[in-house]
Amino acid sequence: MDIAIGLLIIAIGAFCQSSSYVPINKIKDWNWESYWLVQGVFAWLAFPLLGALLAVPAGESLPNLFAHAKMLDIGMTILFGMLWGVGGLTFGLSMRYLGVALGQSISLGTCAGLGTILAPVMLNLFYPEAHHLEKLTASVLIGVAAALVGIAIIGMAGNMKAQSLSEEEKKAAVRDFNFPKGIAIALLAGFMSGCFNVGLEFGSSIHFEESAEMFRTLPATLLVTLGGFVTNAAYCLYQNGKNGTWGDYRKGSVWMNNLVFCALAGVLWYSQFFGLALGKGFLAESPVLTTFAFCILMALNVVFSNVWGIILKEWKGCSPKTITVLAIGLAVLIVSSFLPQLLG
Repeated sequence: MDIAIGLLIIAIGAFCQSSSYVPINKIKDWNWESYWLVQGVFAWLAFPLLGALLAVPAGESLPNLFAHAKMLDIGMTILFGMLWGVGGLTFGLSMRYLGVALGQSISLGTCAGLGTILAPVMLNLFYPEAHHLEKLTASVLIGVAAALVGIAIIGMAGNMKAQSLSEEEKKAAVRDFNFPKGIAIALLAGFMSGCFNVGLEFGSSIHFEESAEMFRTLPATLLVTLGGFVTNAAYCLYQNGKNGTWGDYRKGSVWMNNLVFCALAGVLWYSQFFGLALGKGFLAESPVLTTFAFCILMALNVVFSNVWGIILKEWKGCSPKTITVLAIGLAVLIVSSFLPQLLG
């Protein structure tokens, strides 16, 4: 029963994340770099801080926790957060050129597989005595392989879409649609985004022993998103200067509207990792699912992002064959989420 609850919580977080780009469409009269920075304040600073405070028992504080943690773990957690931040920047571009559905599918699918495998590998380099590679059991690797197969099938559907639609139809669905450029950016975004899970694993020891199991990873999540915020903020501020868009922040008539929708986008985005933390707390009895939880989250993100893609008519005009291939890819992804538990 606990496993079912844990998977449900992760699924809810995935749905929220996949919905987080919808409020951005309601932002008015701001350039990309301006609203990306403001929503980042909520997504990567404010809400992660509130979440981390849930893991602080009475009489303690986050500064005290970080002061007594290993500096190597804190440094690596933030460093991989900064690398993940690069993935976050290119992730947005992947959706610009491929759309919400296909962009998230390729980026998050790559992130799912690489993030699951990279974390134990990198930790084993620094802490070989902990035998982190033992987490990569045959069932976990099969699950990752199945997820990557699902992503490849969805990529095929995207290629079929690119070949079958006219330029006008492509632009009608996704204004800047560019399949070759989008695929390259999405793969880079997925690789760098996988660093999020590596950061979480380096920060797995940064918690109070008195903290509830479901909240223990939230301080590490804060450190990872802090690193990501630094990367994104630096780039956005650079773009503000380069493009002369500092005036966006002085448009008082749209501030309230934009602040509300940036905050909504931020809380929806953060919900995925808040849900991951809570969900893993219920998966403690299954080490296989605990290791595979990040991959499950990303795979479900892909499934729900394609639901939004259908709602936003990004697949409109595609042939039944293309839609069938897309459905097969999504089905493989869903199955991959449960394979490790079935095989374990």
